[in-house]
Amino acid sequence: DLGCGNAYLTFAAHRYLTHVRGLPVAMTGVDVKQQSRDHNGEVAEGLGIAADFVVGGIDDVELDRPPEVVLALHACDTATDEALARAVAWGSPLVLAAPCCHHDVAAQLRRAPTPEPYQMLTRHGILRERFADTLTDALRAQLMRLQGYRVEVVQFVESQHTPRNTLLRATRAGSPVTGGSVRKEYDDLVATWSVTPRLAELLERPRA
Repeated sequence: DLGCGNAYLTFAAHRYLTHVRGLPVAMTGVDVKQQSRDHNGEVAEGLGIAADFVVGGIDDVELDRPPEVVLALHACDTATDEALARAVAWGSPLVLAAPCCHHDVAAQLRRAPTPEPYQMLTRHGILRERFADTLTDALRAQLMRLQGYRVEVVQFVESQHTPRNTLLRATRAGSPVTGGSVRKEYDDLVATWSVTPRLAELLERPRA
């Protein structure tokens, strides 16, 4: 669970996988705050749950073995991109990421001229921000497809609970895609809107 915070999702996922699905689970929560590690470790010990908590950033955390499932709930702005890129680097078979705010692409849209004939999409601030949300997650989904994942973008809770209810569900299905329509759709979209997704930059960066 990347960016686990107080580990509500970590503990809920652990219970579901062990009690409902009957699976053996070793859960790790990652957060930048030592306070989170201390608090969550005490809770896990009290509940008798096999969960470890690591202090570190999403982009540079090192685990003893690659995780089979990567979770990221409301990781702010490009932290979601870091979680997706880290999952790809690990080769994780399943990724479940619920994005939060989308500042990066929104800022790029403000700086670049809007292409014809889409000015109405960005003329008003609230519509531009909502469009940036949609564009960001569409590009994330396509980039994950290019990495060989089958991707679904779904609503995972009702809107009355949180407006941040979009979930990117990515299942590794094959090898990375180097060309074809998937690549062309992505290239055309970023060229049209003159944006560079943070996830693309992270995926292109070599790792030691």
